[in-house]
Amino acid sequence: MNQTFFEMTKTVKEHYDTHLAAFYSWMAGDFETASIKFLNYLNEKQLGPVASKVAIDLGCGHGIQSKALAQSGYTVTAIDFNRHLLNELRNNCNGLAVSALEDDLKSIKKYKHKNPELILCWGDTLSHLDSLNDLENFVDDCCDILPSGGKLLLSFREYPETLHGDKRFIPVKSDENRILTCFLELSPVQLIVTDMLYEKTENGWQQKISSYHKLRLSSPELIEMLENNKLTLLFEDSYNGMTCLFAVKD
Repeated sequence: MNQTFFEMTKTVKEHYDTHLAAFYSWMAGDFETASIKFLNYLNEKQLGPVASKVAIDLGCGHGIQSKALAQSGYTVTAIDFNRHLLNELRNNCNGLAVSALEDDLKSIKKYKHKNPELILCWGDTLSHLDSLNDLENFVDDCCDILPSGGKLLLSFREYPETLHGDKRFIPVKSDENRILTCFLELSPVQLIVTDMLYEKTENGWQQKISSYHKLRLSSPELIEMLENNKLTLLFEDSYNGMTCLFAVKD
């Protein structure tokens, strides 16, 4: 893929700070419905607290998973790099055992003192890492701070095939005031995501566009990293079109 085009894209943080965060909660849909669905998933998979009752939610966004974790009995440290989304999370999780911190998921190792029994990195947050080396370091750091029997729950979107033509355009969501379309360009290791938002204003329809690059992940690759770091895969699943991996530290 053309290196010049990569240089034209924003970093993931820049993309969220200047573009995506403003309409992220609208894009994600009804908050309560999504949070209840995830709480039911935790209960179905028997992922409730059993030891320290501490969970870390990495890339927590506006709090869908954090609220469900707290309602299942965890004390939650919710970490995200976007201040706007963290402010939404504080409102959404008001009254629950959730503390919101502005930080990067690559800083997970400094939270060892929290003694988490569960680390969650949900949605497509893992793809925000810059390289496979960063991903390997992240898995190693998670393993380092988890106790024996500690749980690591991950999800990510896989792109097994190269997209061509109009298949590169993904309709995400629309209503009478907004239309969001995503345009994807794939390389073997990364992909460039362009979020195209059309928003109705008093001056007519306005177009807002921002591009950023993400890491392209695969299940076999990530499972190998888990197993190389003394993490045993207990199940592989699918949730909202994403691959989910649940591993336990030996």
